[in-house]
Amino acid sequence: MYTKQQAGSAQEGPRGPSPSLALAAMMFAVSMTFIDQTIVSIATPDIVRELGLSASGMQWVVNAYLLALAAFFALGGRLADLLGPRRVVVAGTLVFVVSSVLCGCVPSGDFALTWLIVFRATQGLGAALLFPAALAVVVAVFPVERRGRALALFFGVTGALTAIGPLLGGWLTGWTWRAIFWVNVPVAVVALILTALAHVSDRRRDEPLDVRGAVLIAIGMGGSVLGFQQASAWGWDSVLTWVCIVGGLAVLWLFCRYERRTAHPLVQLAVFRDRAFVVDGLVLFFSMLAFVPLFFFASVYAQVSLSASPNQAALYLLYVFAGFALASQWGGRILDKRGARPTLKIGCVVGAVGFALWAGKLTDLSMHDQWPYAALAGAGIGFVLAPASTDAVNRAIDASYGEVTGITQTIRNYAASVGLALYGSLLTHRMTENVDDTLRSAGMPSGTAQSTAKSVAESITGTGDDQKLSSGGSAVARTVQESMPEIRMDFAEANQWVFYGMAIALGIGYLCAIRHPGGTSGTERTDVPSDDRSPAPDRAS
Repeated sequence: MYTKQQAGSAQEGPRGPSPSLALAAMMFAVSMTFIDQTIVSIATPDIVRELGLSASGMQWVVNAYLLALAAFFALGGRLADLLGPRRVVVAGTLVFVVSSVLCGCVPSGDFALTWLIVFRATQGLGAALLFPAALAVVVAVFPVERRGRALALFFGVTGALTAIGPLLGGWLTGWTWRAIFWVNVPVAVVALILTALAHVSDRRRDEPLDVRGAVLIAIGMGGSVLGFQQASAWGWDSVLTWVCIVGGLAVLWLFCRYERRTAHPLVQLAVFRDRAFVVDGLVLFFSMLAFVPLFFFASVYAQVSLSASPNQAALYLLYVFAGFALASQWGGRILDKRGARPTLKIGCVVGAVGFALWAGKLTDLSMHDQWPYAALAGAGIGFVLAPASTDAVNRAIDASYGEVTGITQTIRNYAASVGLALYGSLLTHRMTENVDDTLRSAGMPSGTAQSTAKSVAESITGTGDDQKLSSGGSAVARTVQESMPEIRMDFAEANQWVFYGMAIALGIGYLCAIRHPGGTSGTERTDVPSDDRSPAPDRAS
């Protein structure tokens, strides 16, 4: 990997790159992908109504983006190392923004669903190309001793933009829902201009692309993530759910076996011999089990239990990101001075305590009384995300920053899918039991209460069909309506289980963090056997 002296070589050239401009360019480019993860959810009702889509069809529109991300992150990272990260950033930005424009231009009619699914998937491909390459650019232009603070700013700003997505979406849908896709155009233009002005030099490698490995990991990741995504719809007892999950994991096992034998692998598995890298990955996995699903669960909780509007729910999430942004900067400075181990331990403890305390306050049904605990939970993730990602990428073999970023982003994306599936199932189960008790107390017959409770829970969590409630008869609908104050509390109590689960995930992350060997990673790797992949000649451009 780069030493401090080698990092400085990235600044060679006629004018040399501008680290500040490069960082700004990459944050603009990546911001599109972060905003897009949450902005679409606000426009979903308008899209469904205008295009005549079903709830299940719209879910496939959302899943297509996430599936493409999971399938192609590793490929995007490897291409950044082979072709040069600046080239791949430009290519990913163009793929993403063109796909965004086409999503916004979807025609009405029978072809609308197919159109949206296809171009949401290509959006995901663009994001998978863009993110690892953007991170590789930032790593290349900053020396090791400044890298922690630079990436803390990168993750802090881009992560906070996720919370802005719903606010921006609510404002844009007042004009037209299509604008949520078109808003990416000016952002992409600014990103491309700044990239050109930053004068980032690219280094290409004369190595072949491992196409077979890329296909295997795409099938494995896509299949297993699909199984987790659809578990709530198909059911955990469905054969199809487990065929996707187990089949995908089996293909990933074949991928690992193949990568160990091929001369030019897509992923250099020798990096997993570094205990610090493995710990970084595990801590990222358990922290992302909580962080990414939090966007969904906290937002729905605010709207259902607190009767908040979508915009108010977005403001509720800003409490989390206030803590996240501050802790990201602090964690970056600790990383630069003392290494990753202290900040990972601090983050996991702070996050676990924050989520546990927040869970205890959910049934108070007061938005503003919860802000200290929401900020504490966000701070815990902030202490973990940037330092763990930075420490992992610093340990790349042969300066394969894009490749290692592809690995860490794959871990994060996979953890998000697992977290949404597990916590979503837990929430639906607890909500069903709570509402069943409430409806029985209101005098509804046992059998009717059980089926109605299931429909209510699935409707609220987005895994069912609202029409089931209206088909139950006027008496059932009236009882449900009269019981809404109790049902709001039922949902808050069910969410407590989810938030305690997030605290447990951070607690497991702490058990991993204490295994980190400590120290900084700004020295040349010496633990790689001589028969591992040797760096091919670089070609500057």
